[in-house]
Amino acid sequence: MQPLCHQLLSLLFVFSSLQIHQLTEACSCVRSHPQDAYCNSEIVIRAKVVGKKLLKDGPFSTMRYTVKQTKMYKGFNKMQHVQHIYTYASDSLCGVKFDINKYQYLITGRVFDGKVYTGLCNFNQPWERLPLAQKKGFNHRYQLGCNCRIKPCHYLPCFVTSKNECLWTDMLSHFDYPGYQSRHYACIQQKEGYCSWYRGMAGRDKTTINSTDP
Repeated sequence: MQPLCHQLLSLLFVFSSLQIHQLTEACSCVRSHPQDAYCNSEIVIRAKVVGKKLLKDGPFSTMRYTVKQTKMYKGFNKMQHVQHIYTYASDSLCGVKFDINKYQYLITGRVFDGKVYTGLCNFNQPWERLPLAQKKGFNHRYQLGCNCRIKPCHYLPCFVTSKNECLWTDMLSHFDYPGYQSRHYACIQQKEGYCSWYRGMAGRDKTTINSTDP
């Protein structure tokens, strides 16, 4: 009887250790250009977070944020108005934390069972902190490039391999994220069918550059 009890206790210890390891393991996300965040999301809104409630509805707690939607950029086919945003309560499970009654946020996410879910791997930023080019991107430019592919370049040499690709080189020249292309450029499909980086600037709002530049 005693050996059996020892075996059960050992299994319980191993299981508990695995659970603790899973809970304490840091969230890991692949870097993405904000245009990819837009194109790959089902919901993109601007909203102010006005409340939150912890929901213990499963093995892992969920935080439900109440939002006051200002504008919807994408997702009209999913729902007309977003009132709540759901995310894991723990940041180790990639749960995102929003400040209450402080900022308007640009929030991206997916819809499951009629609820909007987001996390640390989604693009969620205070609207006032976004560069003008990103604001214009979420307003209308990024949707023009959802048929394009932003190809990350982590080390040289790297090349575009098809006409619908834009070479993303932020990882080469910037140690901090986001980099220059992320903050100021969109990969837009041109009339000829190829994709190239586009930057809109005051007094020069229709500037396109080669897909391998900057």
